[in-house]
Amino acid sequence: MESLTGLDAAFLSFETPNAPLHVGAVIVFDPPPGKQLLFSESARFGFARRLIEQRIHLVPPFRRRAVGVPFGLGQPVWIEDPELDLDAHVRRARLPTPGGMAELTEFVADLLARPLDRSRPLWEMVITEGLEGGRSALIVKMHHAILDGVSAASLLGTFLDLGPRPRAIEPPEASWEAERVPTATSLVRRALGAVVHEPGLALGTINRSVRTVTELAEHRRRLVSGGSEPAPSPFAAPRTSLNGALSSRRKFAMASVSLSEVKLVGRAFGATVNDVMLACVGGALRSLLEERGEEIDAPLVAMVPVSTRERERGSPAIANEPTTLGNKVSAMLVSLATTIDDPVERLNAVAESGRSAKTRTDVLGARIIDDWAQLIVPAVSTRAARLLSNLRVFDRVAPAFNVTISNVPGPQFDLWFGGCRIDALYPIGPLVEGIGLNITALSYMGGLHIGMLGCRRLVPDLDSMPTLIESRIEELVSAVPAITRDAG
Repeated sequence: MESLTGLDAAFLSFETPNAPLHVGAVIVFDPPPGKQLLFSESARFGFARRLIEQRIHLVPPFRRRAVGVPFGLGQPVWIEDPELDLDAHVRRARLPTPGGMAELTEFVADLLARPLDRSRPLWEMVITEGLEGGRSALIVKMHHAILDGVSAASLLGTFLDLGPRPRAIEPPEASWEAERVPTATSLVRRALGAVVHEPGLALGTINRSVRTVTELAEHRRRLVSGGSEPAPSPFAAPRTSLNGALSSRRKFAMASVSLSEVKLVGRAFGATVNDVMLACVGGALRSLLEERGEEIDAPLVAMVPVSTRERERGSPAIANEPTTLGNKVSAMLVSLATTIDDPVERLNAVAESGRSAKTRTDVLGARIIDDWAQLIVPAVSTRAARLLSNLRVFDRVAPAFNVTISNVPGPQFDLWFGGCRIDALYPIGPLVEGIGLNITALSYMGGLHIGMLGCRRLVPDLDSMPTLIESRIEELVSAVPAITRDAG
């Protein structure tokens, strides 16, 4: 038994019925090559289920469930679930005919709208059959309390292979042992014991926060005096129809663009892949709001998660080792320059804002965010989150930012699942109260695959976003000088 800490605990505390905080992916794979044992769908599902069962020991959080402290007096604890049932987490579904992208995205949206069962380990996988062309999809859903975006990519690698023949997995050295559910008395006693250390943590956090605020103010002053535009501040974002109280219903959309074209644009204009993506999303949102007849007099602001974990060189490896999970993440606010019509000028403005925001993030760091999250008592945070949701406060106040946009680097080599080659991986990020749209991208095999999750009430026209993003990429590619395109 161990307590959840920092952001891991916060993601459980701040979850509401209308804002379940899970992440995930839609993994589309081709039919197995040749007439193998995996030819029938039933055989393929059985094979995939056995593969997950054989590797689940490599992901310890998949066997743990969170147990809350009575009255929210302390952070929840992880225990080895004594009632672990794989069939409650791995199931089979079939899309209605004709099994196109419309049927798949509707199925995913419905699945993502439902919170995970807190009485079980916080994950599920749905092997979805009936996609056109004989393809299938694996839809993965995991609570943010377990992992962040970078560790999610690493976790998925645990269940994937480098070829159609799954690699051999050594059985665990020690047998797995379930734990008894702790009594209410023991949980309260544990929580009260942790209070002894809170004053010291609080004092240290306050001191670090004061120093950080001073450094941020000085950093902003230097930028302004040097003629640079500082990164947006929280709650400086304009009010838009994308922001408001969330409903319980979801929309989901997917897009794929050429990673080589994105990199070509970046080289031509001195921008990163992330800058190009942000600029394209900004242009797409500008068009979306124009189609709604909405005029925005200030640039939209994106919250961009930033991993603070040590990243290994190269692409995420697929190894027979336990995955290091948990949340090690900070965030930066970046202007999407949506008031600028010219796509190249918009990209330059986004890149400049990103550089300024990155420096601010380096000053802020992740420890302060994690320490403040640790100090929040679930009894207070959970009730506050539900009260804000029930009162629909975010329909009346300005948003802290307008949209969440994330970009996770992925492998540039073929991956396989259960004997089937993976064609595309679309990541899924969560919605938070007040913010109706999350756009997350992951690079794989020469493509940048984008998953878009929206509140059905705030973004009913999400289906138009893939085309709008693809059009913004084409605009930037067309603007690349011919000499740069030839050199690329």
